[in-house]
Amino acid sequence: MKGIRKIAVLGLATLLAFLLAACSGSDDGDTNDASGEKGEITLDFWTFGATGYEELAKEYEKENPNIKIKVKSSETADHHDALFTSLSAGSGAPDIAMLEIDQFDRFKVAQDRFENLYNLGANDVKDQYLEWKWQSGENVDGDFLFGLPTDIGPKALYYRTDLFEQAGLPTDPEEVAALIDSPEAFEEVGLQVTEETGMPFVDSIEMAFRAYLDAAETAYLTPENELNLGGDSEVKKAYDYAVHLNDLGLVGKYEMWSPEWANAVNKGEFAAELGAGWLKGWMEGNAPEAVGKWNVATLPTEFAANWGGSYIAVPSETEYAQEAYDFIEWLVSSENQLKSFQSHGLFPSAQAVYEEEAFKTNEDEFFGGQATAPVFAEAAQDITGIGYKGEKYFPVHNEILNALKNVQNKGADPEKEWDAAVKRAEDLMKR
Repeated sequence: MKGIRKIAVLGLATLLAFLLAACSGSDDGDTNDASGEKGEITLDFWTFGATGYEELAKEYEKENPNIKIKVKSSETADHHDALFTSLSAGSGAPDIAMLEIDQFDRFKVAQDRFENLYNLGANDVKDQYLEWKWQSGENVDGDFLFGLPTDIGPKALYYRTDLFEQAGLPTDPEEVAALIDSPEAFEEVGLQVTEETGMPFVDSIEMAFRAYLDAAETAYLTPENELNLGGDSEVKKAYDYAVHLNDLGLVGKYEMWSPEWANAVNKGEFAAELGAGWLKGWMEGNAPEAVGKWNVATLPTEFAANWGGSYIAVPSETEYAQEAYDFIEWLVSSENQLKSFQSHGLFPSAQAVYEEEAFKTNEDEFFGGQATAPVFAEAAQDITGIGYKGEKYFPVHNEILNALKNVQNKGADPEKEWDAAVKRAEDLMKR
């Protein structure tokens, strides 16, 4: 991971720098202005998703009467597109902005459009957060911090205890973790579950693929923005593993978030999901017939990975950089990360939270009374880093995923599909 962070993001940086220079300019419509009351400062804060930050902002306002915080929440894609547009135009950006981790590399090439949080006091809190999470918020040289860490998405094994029991397997989370301690063991347990229950082991070929993909140090793109799809790449390894599991009959055809998938989660029509910590919140609210039938265990270290999470940044357009930083430092403190976890399921990146009794003993009724938080905390500490994604991560991902779906659904030749997907990815990079 350290080696990757030392490589400059040259091509993409040059392109966006040109775009930003061409579009820069002032705008008299700046919303970062003092309000009518003398000494009062208004901070615009753009967020996405269900964070509960509105309530925490009100708490901060009570403690700091001269600060008013206007929270605007949008859908994830709309939020990032609007932010990218305003930064490119040089006007209209908020004082504070959330950045989703899969979108982050898209913004890192515009370093001059953000405040360096190291200049505002971030060094003082650096040791309070997971090292890999903190480092992923820096530039490639490690001397510029874009955002303070908020939530993370450590992955774990969600499994149906009734199907494991039917297959003659242990159901205790520690025993399951000890049993499934390698990719090979994952495969062996999957065979036993499928043979004994008739159900697929994992829900989809995408989740089988992501077992290795999410843990890759270098996924589709290198930090030089070059494709990383050679025959010995980590992506090809993940692709081959998914094809292998599919050949063994262990992979279902449920697309995540589809009605069919939701019904399968509820009814127990597959046995395991490689999901992040935020998935349990969805399960608790959407699978009423599955209460008490799912547990969570750690994954093999080869699959240890993060899926999701955010940072909070301060665009350089703001007139109140220090005030904005002071608020976000307070917002992502361990005390407030615990509140966000309890109220909205945002899994904390502040390590002190993992030692809090309220965190360790937080039993989940949906998971049969299991305290799942320590499992995800252990998973978070097994992660060594987050691989570079780049601006075209999702388009390339979709091409590889389409190849896998053709293999599963149409019986297509895996190698021909791989070669065709690589060619499509190469064409994407030329656009």
